[in-house]
Amino acid sequence: MPRETLALASSSSSNTNIPPPEDDWVKTYQRLLPQWQSLTLSHSHQSTIPITISRVNQVDAGRLDIEMSAMLKEQLVKVFTLMKPGLLFQYEPELDAFLEFLIWRFSIWVDKPTPGNALMNLRYRDERVIETRGKVRMGLEGPGLTVAQKLWYCVATVGGQYIWSRLQSFSAFRRWGDSEQRSLARRAWILIQRIEGIYKAASFSNLLIFLYTGRYRNLIERALRARLVYGSPHMNRAVSFEYMNRQLVWNEFSEMLLLLLPLLNSSSIKNFLRPFSKDTSSSSAEDETVCPICQASPTIPFLALPCQHRYCYYCLRTRCSAAPSFRCSRCGEPVIALRRHGGLTNNNTQQQ
Repeated sequence: MPRETLALASSSSSNTNIPPPEDDWVKTYQRLLPQWQSLTLSHSHQSTIPITISRVNQVDAGRLDIEMSAMLKEQLVKVFTLMKPGLLFQYEPELDAFLEFLIWRFSIWVDKPTPGNALMNLRYRDERVIETRGKVRMGLEGPGLTVAQKLWYCVATVGGQYIWSRLQSFSAFRRWGDSEQRSLARRAWILIQRIEGIYKAASFSNLLIFLYTGRYRNLIERALRARLVYGSPHMNRAVSFEYMNRQLVWNEFSEMLLLLLPLLNSSSIKNFLRPFSKDTSSSSAEDETVCPICQASPTIPFLALPCQHRYCYYCLRTRCSAAPSFRCSRCGEPVIALRRHGGLTNNNTQQQ
């Protein structure tokens, strides 16, 4: 029995030492290749993280850049206050282009965010590299803009706006729109209007797409594939709108009061609130010496007939002219005539 076991063991050991066929690895590779491809495909789909950048942050960043440019322009205009009036107005497009170039030079060209983007925690990213690479960890990786993208951005924003503003001012000054129907100036004017209309329509379409997808605020960013993403994943936007909201509420409330208060009759409101007043003795004592309309001592006192209450002349004449059936603010009786206090009769009596 032990001899038979040893024989079987020796035979099995001899079989394991036999090398496999040469094409065995090829068969194994072909059998495992579909599984490997499916795993790789699923991994590539999972590595692409769709990110959503706040649309409010992007719009606020653009608005802050505009406000920053306006502040710089205001400070620069103050330098030329002593010069000839109207001289700086002739070179306003050049001034705007110079300020835009300064902002571009010290922000985008040196791979830094613009002032508005910095406050909103945003930066520009080359979206073409992300689309070709396809593998990201957080969705915020990616290099900044290339040199070509930066230069084209400057040409489009600074040069394009300057050329367009100069062309519009030149055409308006030369009155191209009032030229003859078939003249070259008239055709150029029509072409400018059509280009402007096409640009506005394209900008409106881009705005709708931006509100839906959250990418590319304007046509320049869409053409250059320069997308705004968060600069730091753990940083909130640096601008708080609580004070601004409070200021807007108070401004609207004050404007509403300025609109409604002149329409209200102050004497009627005082008469309505007088029964609810606590200090009735002092008010009754002051009624005889104070004009009921302006609540001041009359400089030119006039008596209202027949109640014999004293009013300011201009207050009473104004109320009688405005209301045909004006009633005395104290007794509620209709005023019949005006009489000068002290027994002198006024020549300009008014019948009510």
